[in-house]
Amino acid sequence: MAFIKKYILPIAIVLGLLLHNICASLAFLIPYLIFLILFLTFTAVDLRRLRMKRIDVMLLAYQVSMAAGCYLLLTHIGCEKVIAEGVMMASLTPVAASSTVVACMLGAHRETMTGYAIIGNLGIAVVAPLFFTLIGHHPEYSLGTSYILMLCKIGSTLALPFFLALVLQVAFPKVNQAVARYTSWSYYVWAVAFLLTIGQTMHFIIDRGRDNISLILVLGLLALVFCFGQFILGRQIDPHYGDRVSGAQLMGQKNSAIGIWMCITFLSPLSSVFMAFYSIFQNLYNSWQIARFKKVEKD
Repeated sequence: MAFIKKYILPIAIVLGLLLHNICASLAFLIPYLIFLILFLTFTAVDLRRLRMKRIDVMLLAYQVSMAAGCYLLLTHIGCEKVIAEGVMMASLTPVAASSTVVACMLGAHRETMTGYAIIGNLGIAVVAPLFFTLIGHHPEYSLGTSYILMLCKIGSTLALPFFLALVLQVAFPKVNQAVARYTSWSYYVWAVAFLLTIGQTMHFIIDRGRDNISLILVLGLLALVFCFGQFILGRQIDPHYGDRVSGAQLMGQKNSAIGIWMCITFLSPLSSVFMAFYSIFQNLYNSWQIARFKKVEKD
């Protein structure tokens, strides 16, 4: 089991790249896997004790201000709009709901990760429609329609496992304790979701990039810079909040599936390639972090 846990992510990456067609056809399973990951994670946290913290406010303010600043700057200096939208989404996309799995393996505080996974996703669901309405790609989507679409998309995978776990903790604490013993299984469920995501992402890049090679390369390079930049910047939170790992993961690990969906639905569809590349880079970085952490832990 230790061998499988050590190499499961590199194996998932290779299989995802080789079997991208199959992974793309099975991508409909990802929301159900995320639901299971979150449910197992939430049962291990006393949800009644969750409160909004200063780090939550700071991270949400950063996401919104950085998204607006990058978009305005890039459009002002004459960059193609699809590039400006892609970079904007690097900040505006909410934190991956499954980020708790990786972060806790690296020593993050579970309560910090869980709290912002909820607050950050709901906060972006409130703010993002304002961005999309102002940019105005799809005038057929009113502000109200955008809000409904966002809340339904995020709520279906985030709110349901949260409330189910909360009901168990309040009404059936013994059942919750029994389920919580299987929290470690969330890593393997996440690995399967990761495999499907990598394959779907590669399939998406190949499909979208055939006629836009030069633009695809620019989007990929910028995604690389922004991905690692956000992880590095997130680590600087440590002196103020005392949780360096959580800061890095909350700022750097994005819900790329939501990001891609937002690009396709509300922005230039080609801008979604930026988040597709971002997904690959963040998962490669997480794989490296886990491997390094296991090596240090073993030594």
